[in-house]
Amino acid sequence: MRQISDIQEEIDLWTSITNKTSDLMDLALSGDESFREEIEKEIRQLEIQIDNLELTTLLSGPYDKGNALLSINAGAGGTDAQDWAEMLMRMYLRWAEKNNYTIEIINKSDGEEAGIKSITILIEGKYAYGYLRAEKGVHRLVRLSPFDAAHRRHTSFVQVEVLPEVASEDPSVNINPDDIVIDIYKSSGAGGQNVQKNATAIRITHIPTGIVVSCQNERSQLQNKENALKVLRGRLYDLKLAEQEKQLNKLRGEYQKAEWGSQIRSYILHPYQLVKDHRTEHEIGNTNAVLDGDIDEFIQSYLHSKK
Repeated sequence: MRQISDIQEEIDLWTSITNKTSDLMDLALSGDESFREEIEKEIRQLEIQIDNLELTTLLSGPYDKGNALLSINAGAGGTDAQDWAEMLMRMYLRWAEKNNYTIEIINKSDGEEAGIKSITILIEGKYAYGYLRAEKGVHRLVRLSPFDAAHRRHTSFVQVEVLPEVASEDPSVNINPDDIVIDIYKSSGAGGQNVQKNATAIRITHIPTGIVVSCQNERSQLQNKENALKVLRGRLYDLKLAEQEKQLNKLRGEYQKAEWGSQIRSYILHPYQLVKDHRTEHEIGNTNAVLDGDIDEFIQSYLHSKK
């Protein structure tokens, strides 16, 4: 029923555009100059609508229309990297807000001095995964460090992982209960009244792959378990895709080992300001706007490059 509803919605949208185009053609052919300004305005709106629809035709994967599990993990760079991870978290939260997506924090680990070590966020909304999968990879920041007494330039790295929210009944990802080990422990916290006295945090280890996921954000042990299983299902699906891609690349003779230093995007705040995507060569000079969530241009250029 959901598939039927999605297809019907898409058909209705294209039908509406076809009818509107036909009406504008009739109006233009009437030769009445008094309608010129109105016609030009309607054409501009149609162009934007068609561009957006063209982009959605590039999102044809089985989970592209669904929700996304976004994980941000601080890498090389110490406190600077943890601060950079928090900056990226804010960027993606702002992007989600601008696109009217809802968010739920699944798991979060704060840094010792500043920022965060890692965070996993469920972003719910149509095409959330389709768009955000363009963000998967290493993000590099170059700036004058606010944590360096000498105020020297530092380079920090953060790994962004994007997974689909795979339904528990999906046959493509099957988790055998005998293949997982579930540990229950007390949630860690900063102290005071917010620390959980009961053991509600969940850690799940998938024995065949060695994948470990944890969740301690919710007060309910059951909810934490369900959220941890969501992440595990997403990672197993991602692993399956990676294996398929690896086999294809071997057949093509193009397989190249992915290493930590192979960043997908660089954010330069000093000595000049520039954000550059190394996969598409797309770049933007307004770093403040990008870090405030304006990343649609990067997403669009990446999707178009995969045509």
